[in-house]
Amino acid sequence: MEHLRTVLDDKFTHYNCKEFIKNDPVSFPHSFTRREDVEIAALLASVIAWGNRKMILSSGKKMFGQIMHSAPYDYVMSGEWEELDDRLNIHRTFFACDFKYICRGLRSIFSKYGTMEALFMSCSVWDGIENLRRAMAEANGGAVTRHISNPVAQKGKPASACKRMHMMLRWLCRKDGVVDLGIWQGVSQAELMIPLDVHVARTARQLGLVTRKQNDRKTVEELTAQLRKLSPDDPVKYDFALFGVGEAGDSFIESITNNTK
Repeated sequence: MEHLRTVLDDKFTHYNCKEFIKNDPVSFPHSFTRREDVEIAALLASVIAWGNRKMILSSGKKMFGQIMHSAPYDYVMSGEWEELDDRLNIHRTFFACDFKYICRGLRSIFSKYGTMEALFMSCSVWDGIENLRRAMAEANGGAVTRHISNPVAQKGKPASACKRMHMMLRWLCRKDGVVDLGIWQGVSQAELMIPLDVHVARTARQLGLVTRKQNDRKTVEELTAQLRKLSPDDPVKYDFALFGVGEAGDSFIESITNNTK
């Protein structure tokens, strides 16, 4: 584990740098200083953070610049979004009808609580995500959205890994002041969960950090528990490292595993 920690720490240091921001969706919450703007930008940027990275950045510029006039909170609270054509495409399968759903939910949350953070206080991050989904549904006549994954298992369907929500939480809660913004004080970075996508999961399995084959909530918990052994106070910093190890390729991963046998 010491050799693995050394390698992961090295990759974390390499990728956790200001240069990383400009080509990543985290650049959108970094574009704002007002707390409410940052929260809204973090949620919406995470929601569209799937697929080709260039496309994500292009869609984000359209959403925040052209549609929201670079003022997310004012735009959400004004209700101007109600005038959008539901068929307007924003990003892949994310249309104006989906955007309006989230704006409606956000307006309700900010009106009731003043901050999204209130939904994540005094509970696990999984329960916080469930609270967010519930608050969104309540503001939208009970309807749920596919764009915020369900952390609770349903009949015949496992609990989601909630990759995009955990990425949003990493942005908002990690406090190293480099890539992640760390504006939330009431959610400990020690309790965060790794944002698990197919690439991170594949790398983690190759490194022997994960045994399960599914990419679901249980796998997130298994991987985060392993990473917490390496860094109890900040396990999700290794999100950067696993990304970097994956980028380095299979031969690099093989060299790591050979040294840890």
